[in-house]
Amino acid sequence: MPELTYRRRLVVLAICAMSLLIVSLDNTILNVALPSIQKEFHASVAGMQWTIDAYTLVLASLLMLSGSTADRIGRRRVFQAGLVLFTVGSLLCSLAPNLESLIAFRMVQAVGGSMLNPVAMSIITNTFTDPRERARAIGVWGGVVGISMAAGPLVGGVLVDSIGWRSIFWVNLPVGIAAILLTWRYVPESRAPKPRRPDPVGQLLVMALLGSLTYAIIEAPSAGLHSPVILALSAVAALALAGLLLYEPRRTEPLIDLRFFRSAPFSGATVIAVCAFASLGGFLFINTLYLQDVRGLSAMDAGLYMLPMAAMTFICAPLSGRLVGSRGPRLPLMIAGIAMAASGVLFAAFEAETSDALLFLGFFLFGLGFGMVNVPITNTAVSGMPRSQAGVAAAVASTSRQIGQTLGVAVIGAVLAAGVASTSYADGFVAASRPAWWIITGCGLCVLVVGALTSGGWARETARRTAEQLEPPDRDKAPSTANA
Repeated sequence: MPELTYRRRLVVLAICAMSLLIVSLDNTILNVALPSIQKEFHASVAGMQWTIDAYTLVLASLLMLSGSTADRIGRRRVFQAGLVLFTVGSLLCSLAPNLESLIAFRMVQAVGGSMLNPVAMSIITNTFTDPRERARAIGVWGGVVGISMAAGPLVGGVLVDSIGWRSIFWVNLPVGIAAILLTWRYVPESRAPKPRRPDPVGQLLVMALLGSLTYAIIEAPSAGLHSPVILALSAVAALALAGLLLYEPRRTEPLIDLRFFRSAPFSGATVIAVCAFASLGGFLFINTLYLQDVRGLSAMDAGLYMLPMAAMTFICAPLSGRLVGSRGPRLPLMIAGIAMAASGVLFAAFEAETSDALLFLGFFLFGLGFGMVNVPITNTAVSGMPRSQAGVAAAVASTSRQIGQTLGVAVIGAVLAAGVASTSYADGFVAASRPAWWIITGCGLCVLVVGALTSGGWARETARRTAEQLEPPDRDKAPSTANA
């Protein structure tokens, strides 16, 4: 098949970036609207957690299924279906009459969103076949993730204050419709040369693991750690994990090919993604509630306070892409780990919330770290894998991000809820959030250590051996199935 022109490839990249923009923006734009939603629907801390985690949980549960389905029936077809479902879900969210409906409609959004991120990455990987071009394209992709997620609070603040919280979902409608039309016109259809068969048992085990674990963490502060429901859910999560570890290696074409994790860079990217996005989820959750509920700022002012974070992510995300392309992932990961850990220490040990100078410095450092971390995650997870496995590898990387953010909001919210349960919400907020900030600091240190251990020569050799095991050399030479 004739190769796409360079201009056509750029158009495909722009369309994929549009889809990523609305999915990633929806991850964070809701944070700044939480106090407004809380007041209208009289929601508890757990209710606010669920408005975020219902979305990220469904995304995490379905990303691998969507990636493998797209490899099998056609990436453009699944991508278009995801855009339609996500756009319809956004419209429904804007019309939600109560908290329960909003949470349900967020799940509809997430089903559509699960068809976008890994599929778009797979489209990019198969469109940009030259390794250097692919690295630059992935750099743009990673930059869009960082920028959209950091800009969410600022955009959300402006919309909530000027129009109302429902308007944060209206943003997705014109972008979604435009992406649907452009995909139909410009994105070529492609499939994996040898797609994997469905794995319904593996899919159910993943959903049981993530769903029961998240529910147990969020509801534990109110129900109690020794509640029969919490204990039962913890047991379900443990059994589901054991089932995955025992069942998946026995399948010829598993939902999660555990051989991927023999690659040290891939395993490292997975751990780093969980830690980095857990930090992001917790960071935004705490600061949004603090700025509006404790300091009494408006949604727009709260978004403006986070501008240093958004600005640094905007600057550092493309810079990280260039560093990964020219020097590899180690330096950006080192910078990211140090900056995110330093930000956490400012809040945990020096009460940065109580001083504007320290608060802005904490936002600056976190934006620097998060801007640096995302591109290495994506590039490391995908670049060492055979092209036929691009959809699965991208799905695992995207799943790790969503798992991280889900657990970050669940754990940080649970720690916060437990801390403020016995005191005045506003008066006890800073003290109650201290353990949460130490957790965020630990996540930053994990990024630093794991990044150093999994980005050297030994790690690259494990990636090479893993790629050979996943696909014999003669299959790598098979022509692409992409149509011009």
